[in-house]
Amino acid sequence: MTSKKIKPTMNSPIHFLAFCGGAGLIPLAPGTFGSLVGVLVFWLTLAAADSIQLLIAIGLFFTGIWLCGESSKILKAHDHPGIVWDEMAAMYAVLIFQPISIKDWLLAFILFRIFDIWKPWPISFLDKKVSGGLGIMVDDIAAGAATVFTCILWRFYF
Repeated sequence: MTSKKIKPTMNSPIHFLAFCGGAGLIPLAPGTFGSLVGVLVFWLTLAAADSIQLLIAIGLFFTGIWLCGESSKILKAHDHPGIVWDEMAAMYAVLIFQPISIKDWLLAFILFRIFDIWKPWPISFLDKKVSGGLGIMVDDIAAGAATVFTCILWRFYF
C-alpha cells in the first residue's frame, strides 16, 4: 500500500459496513465502539437458535474478509483504525460461548479488548504475517479465541 491515505466516506456501502455504520469514525477507541456494535448485533439475535447464531458468526467472518480487504484497498491503508467490522464480528462470536449474563458479557468484552489491543503471541504473529482482508480478520478472531479460553478458565476456577 502507498503512504498516501484516503479519507473514508460513509457514502460508500463498503466503508459504511466496514466502519459499522460510523462506529469506526469515533476518534477515541474506535475498536471498542466496533466491539460494542458486536454486542448489540448479538443481543438482537438472542432469540435465534444456537445453530443460527453460529451461521451468522461464520457469515460475519467470511463477509469481513472481503469487506475489510476492499475497504483497506480503497483507503490505501492496511487495517485502517476505522475498519471495525473485525472487532464487531469477533465480539459477536465470543458471545456465542458466554452465558447470558451482564457479568459474563462484561468480562468477555474487557478481555477481548485487552487481547485485541495487547496482541500477545500468537495474535501478534498473525497480525504481522497475514495480510489483506484475512489478516484484518484473523488477529481479532484469535483474540476472540483467547477470550473464550480465558473466560472458560475463569468460570472453572472462580
